[in-house]
Amino acid sequence: MTAEPSDVTLFDPDAGGSQPPGSLEALIARIDGEISELQFPRFSKDDSLNLGLLLVELGKTRKLPIAIDITKGEQVLFHVALDGATPNNEHWVRAKQRTAARYEIPSLLVGLRARLRGGRIEDQGWYDESVYAAHGGSFPVYVAGVGAVATVTVSGLPQMQDHDLVVEALREILGSMRPA
Repeated sequence: MTAEPSDVTLFDPDAGGSQPPGSLEALIARIDGEISELQFPRFSKDDSLNLGLLLVELGKTRKLPIAIDITKGEQVLFHVALDGATPNNEHWVRAKQRTAARYEIPSLLVGLRARLRGGRIEDQGWYDESVYAAHGGSFPVYVAGVGAVATVTVSGLPQMQDHDLVVEALREILGSMRPA
């Protein structure tokens, strides 16, 4: 039996020590695939509201203690903290959002690519952890043919869960935009 990509144990960015061979590369490839998949035909303020409300619905239904943010440039399009979210989540939202906006890739991918090169981006002298966070939870909103136009960020869960929740919501909103 050959290993399917889904059979590869995922890299856990929160775990210390060694991890399964190929798991970091597999996770990076998965996120690169998500970027390719999640290309929107447009992204309006109404779309950001729908995305934000979907994340609220998912968070409330699952009783998740999360903060949610959608930002375009300097303009906050949607922002809310659900029950259980703390003021600390606000710092993480902003730091992850700045990272995704600066690099125009998911905040998780910034940290993973640094690990692939054998280190942590946080160990670079120029990287200011009071401003940026290379942790999962912020994903750029890409418009096909345009590029990154906004970011959607979740904070309050372990970073892989933050990332996966954002991707789940982006998939659902994108699916609702496609012709039936």
